Amino acid sequence: MSETHNFDDIIKQLQEKYTNIDQDTDDHLYGLLYSKPITYWDYIQTDALLNLQIQRTTLPDEMVFIAYHQINELIFKMILWEIQQVAEKEDLNVTFFENKIMRVSRYFDMLTTSFNIMREGMEIEQYMKFRYTLTPASGFQSAQYRMIEFASTELINLIDYRFRKTIDRNTPFEHAFEHLYWQAAGKDYKTGKKSTLLVNFEKRYKGDFIRFMQTYNTKNLWSRFKELPKKDQEDEDLVKAMRHFDYTVNITWVMAHYNAARHYIESGTGDGEATGGSDWKKYMHPKYQKRIFFPELWSTQELENWGENL
Repeated sequence: MSETHNFDDIIKQLQEKYTNIDQDTDDHLYGLLYSKPITYWDYIQTDALLNLQIQRTTLPDEMVFIAYHQINELIFKMILWEIQQVAEKEDLNVTFFENKIMRVSRYFDMLTTSFNIMREGMEIEQYMKFRYTLTPASGFQSAQYRMIEFASTELINLIDYRFRKTIDRNTPFEHAFEHLYWQAAGKDYKTGKKSTLLVNFEKRYKGDFIRFMQTYNTKNLWSRFKELPKKDQEDEDLVKAMRHFDYTVNITWVMAHYNAARHYIESGTGDGEATGGSDWKKYMHPKYQKRIFFPELWSTQELENWGENL
């Protein structure tokens, strides 16, 4: 005789669940009678996902380029998901904070090592042909990466170092936006003229960025860190995790990206310029902009030597 299960406790919990959201339990139970069992491909939306890689050329290695960048964007989404949990955590503590920071660091560690796929996974001749069909698009235009920066640190740490003394917490977000470090990759500060790369990027995302900057102005990772009790801010493991995250994002990952770009752009094939027309070396290399999320966690010497000798 098969064992008879008592589902009374489960039914009670279901009733409580649906009562709390003003729903009829019977309706939901009836729905279960007619619902289809879930499958892997439906849950992951495999068909939709695998139909997002649309090539602009007939060159095979363009598929590598497209899929790789789409994977990056999915990882960026996961990173923002983890940071959001820290930003919105009411009873934030060291253990939770460190756990989330290390998750994000592991994502960036993976992104760093994955650049070998870009560097060694495409034929230079193919890349230097299909890249022209991308103009004026550029990886510079990854909105999620910009949001990761906004969510990680106080805005002043993302301002072009030439203008930091003129900007503070009373500065309008619109003005601060015009002086972010990455504006230098697409703007002539003498004339104020912006490149098509930057114009298109801002037309699509500027409003979203301003709202995001406002949202994370007081709940970015550094702001949340400073809310912790002094003892927790001095926790050795948490500080180590914060430093690891900072270095991984702003040195290790950036340099992996820089070296992959240099492998192709300086291959001797083509004009030696980025697809978006940016001054890619000064934009990407950490020694120029000294992008540092948590400068207070580094020594004066470490700050001065940031990105040097790489």
